[in-house]
Amino acid sequence: MRVYGNISLIPHWSEAPDFRLIHAGVGKNATDLLLTVDAMEFALTGDFSTFVIASSDGDFSHLALRLRERGIMVIGVGEAKAPERFRSACSAFKQLGAPTPTAQNAAPTPKGKQPAKLDLRIRETIAANRTNGGGMRIADLGRLMHAKFEVRISTYPERTWRSYLQARESLYDLDPKGPDAKVRFKKEGFSIGAGADLK
Repeated sequence: MRVYGNISLIPHWSEAPDFRLIHAGVGKNATDLLLTVDAMEFALTGDFSTFVIASSDGDFSHLALRLRERGIMVIGVGEAKAPERFRSACSAFKQLGAPTPTAQNAAPTPKGKQPAKLDLRIRETIAANRTNGGGMRIADLGRLMHAKFEVRISTYPERTWRSYLQARESLYDLDPKGPDAKVRFKKEGFSIGAGADLK
């Protein structure tokens, strides 16, 4: 079994039996790059049908996609912070541990309860940027929410705007995935204690 990393930072691994220590160097992402090179070498020269990538790093999305292009199943295993691009690049993704709210108003809004402050701000942003009375592009939501309210969805358990919105189906309606996918707020979902009606 191989252990990758900067040897000067992980000296005790050299004393562990049955492990081969691979020095990856000291550059930024050096270990990830070497792991990727070796994984592709195994894929091209070995007889492997499945790879498991245990990481929450979105940079491994490219590796997962290339392996899948060769007909190899890729199982991703990571924490709640793993980005959507890595999750969707894998054939399947297993999340480790239960998600723990890290920001205020992170939990989905229960039916019949007043929407959270963040959701009221999302509704305001959608209302101000929707086209032809419809929704607004999900891809634009993060930029606008950060510019006006300094909200970063990466501080929430869902990590992505799509995941956040999907978890609140009583409040939002989303298009299928795509660069121009839009989100609309549901008027009835915001009717309880949500303030003034938006036309």
